[in-house]
Amino acid sequence: MSPYALSVLMSSLAIGTITTLSSTHWFLAWMGLEINTLAIIPLMTKMHHPRATESATKYFLTQATASALILFSTTINAWVLGEWTITNLNPMSSTILTIALAMKLGIAPFHLWLPDVLQGLNLMTGLILSTWQKLAPMALLIMINQQLNSSLLVMMAILSTIVGGWGGLNQVQMRKIMAFSSIAHLGWMILILTFFPTLTILNLMIYILLTSSMFMMMINLYSTNINKLATSWLKTPTLSASMMITLMALGGLPPTSGFLPKWLILQEMTKQHMGFISTIMAMSALLSLFFYLRLSYSISLTTAPNISNSNLMWRTQLKPLMILPATIVLSLLLMPITPLLLATIT
Repeated sequence: MSPYALSVLMSSLAIGTITTLSSTHWFLAWMGLEINTLAIIPLMTKMHHPRATESATKYFLTQATASALILFSTTINAWVLGEWTITNLNPMSSTILTIALAMKLGIAPFHLWLPDVLQGLNLMTGLILSTWQKLAPMALLIMINQQLNSSLLVMMAILSTIVGGWGGLNQVQMRKIMAFSSIAHLGWMILILTFFPTLTILNLMIYILLTSSMFMMMINLYSTNINKLATSWLKTPTLSASMMITLMALGGLPPTSGFLPKWLILQEMTKQHMGFISTIMAMSALLSLFFYLRLSYSISLTTAPNISNSNLMWRTQLKPLMILPATIVLSLLLMPITPLLLATIT
């Protein structure tokens, strides 16, 4: 792709998200989401492969349906209340809007497009889809959190964590595993949204940090499935060890940064006298932890294939992205500064 075209598309992605984040008018927020969608579709199809075209088509149809629902719900809201302000919603518009934004994010039961779309993309576009594209819809949910149906959100959250954990168990493709990981993490975010939105922001920040670290390591190691991952230690042993620890952080094991949001969310849910739901969420997190542990085990030196019969690239040819060391360190060591993070976000 031409550098000029790429710069225009990346700028459009940034402009779309910033427009949605800074708007107080529903129509302007909707326009930002549309700019976002239209900017990423050419990035999806730049591989010139049937799978990429299929992914772009599925993504476009899903996002177009969600955008139509958003416009429909906000028009009803303007008709009933006589204004387009984001912070004022009537109950019916709120429910339709929650479903539309869940479709945009890939929250269960509207998640079926996400694994297939992510599998057809290259890793860099997959990174953008898994991180940057979550910002605008999640920001809208956070802005209207007091007017959302908490029962609907809790049901979708439980379903998302169970589907995200169960769906990733039998996967061998790294991009599909990351898609189911995304679904499970989104479940944790929307569970706490109406009770403590600050924790949703913290969870989103840590999710973006961990997912960015994983995708950048996969880009550096050229690993798109478990078999390639098993030989990655031959290329860069240090990076493979870092990936193993980052997978533990994604699973939420202490003392990594991934444990932080789960711990705080379960604590807050217990304070809200929702012990049964907290137990279900904690148990469903074990499903996700299982496939992260399986990946970590495949990276370690004990599993076959621990040698490679193919020609290996020289280690000096691997050029890690400059931001990767910082993201790995932050993925592992945010626990001690938890009070500072919460104070900063609040």
